[in-house]
Amino acid sequence: MAKVAVVAVGGNSIIKPGQKGTIPEQWEAAKETSEHIAGMIEQGYNVIITHGNGPQVGNILLRAELSSHQLPSLPLDVCGADSQGAMGYMIQQLLGNILKERKINKPVVTIVTQVAVAEDDPAFKNPSKPIGPFYDKEKAARYKEEEGWDIVEDAGRGYRRVVASPIPIEIVEENAIKILIEAGYILVAVGGGGVPVIKKTDGSYKGVAAVIDKDYASALLASNINADLFMISTAVEKVCLNYNKPDQKEIDKMTLSEAKQYLAEGHFAKGSMGPKIQAIIWFLERGGKEAIVTCPEAIERALNGETGTRIVKD
Repeated sequence: MAKVAVVAVGGNSIIKPGQKGTIPEQWEAAKETSEHIAGMIEQGYNVIITHGNGPQVGNILLRAELSSHQLPSLPLDVCGADSQGAMGYMIQQLLGNILKERKINKPVVTIVTQVAVAEDDPAFKNPSKPIGPFYDKEKAARYKEEEGWDIVEDAGRGYRRVVASPIPIEIVEENAIKILIEAGYILVAVGGGGVPVIKKTDGSYKGVAAVIDKDYASALLASNINADLFMISTAVEKVCLNYNKPDQKEIDKMTLSEAKQYLAEGHFAKGSMGPKIQAIIWFLERGGKEAIVTCPEAIERALNGETGTRIVKD
C-alpha cells in the first residue's frame, strides 16, 4: 500500500498576501499548490489535503453582512461548510486535472468534514478568535445585544466578533476517510479545521459557532489514521529560532524534545508557528512517525531531505 501523508495547507495559500481574493486569484494559487502536491503523489504518497479557510470565511461573512437587509443571516458552522465545499471543489478539480496530465490514475474527492469538540471546553468561556468584518462601536453594540455575540475592540481598527477555538476531539467522518484513502483516493478533508459540532447525549451532532485550528484537527486526523507523514505547508521554507530577529536561525531537523523546549521558550508565536509546532508535538506523541514544515513550492525538495524542517521522535 502507498504511504499516507496528511498535508495541511494554509488558507493564505489559496488567497495570497496582498491579493483581493478574487475567484481567478484563488484558482491560480490553488493550482500552484496542487502542482506540488501532485509531486508528492508521484513520489508514492496517497495524500489527504487539509486547508485553512480564514480569508474565505471572512469573505462569506462580509457578503452576508452586506446583503443582510435582503437575505437571512448565515450561521458560522454553515459558513465553514460552505467554504469546505467551494475550496474542495477547486482543489479536487485542479489536482485531478494535473494527475490526468501526468498519467496518474488517482481520483480526488472532497469530504465536507465535521469535527466534534467538547461542550465544556474552556474556550467557550473565553472566546478569543476574531472572525468577520470590522464594525463601528454602535453597530457592534447592536449585534452584541441582538445576536448575543462576543465583541472585542481590535487594535484601534474597529470592533470584531470573537468566537471560541476549542480543541478537536473527534473526526466524525474518519471511517469514510480511512476507507477512501485505503482504496487509493486522494482526499480533501477537514477544511478549515472542520465544521465544529457538539455530540449530544443521544449520539447526534449539532453545529456550534466556533473555529477549530486546522493544524490541530489535521494532526488528530493524521494520528487516528496512522499516517506515515504529517506535513504543514506554510509561508516559510523552514522553521526558525528567533524569527525575524538579527540572530534568526533556520532549523533543518529537530526532535520531539527539542520542539517542546523551543515552544516553551517562546520561539514560536501563538498566532503563527506556535500552533503548528504544538500540532506536530501532539501527532508525534500519539504515535506519529515524522512531520515536515515547509512552503508549498518546496514540498518535493523537502520530501527528498533537501529543505524544510523535519521533526522526529527522540
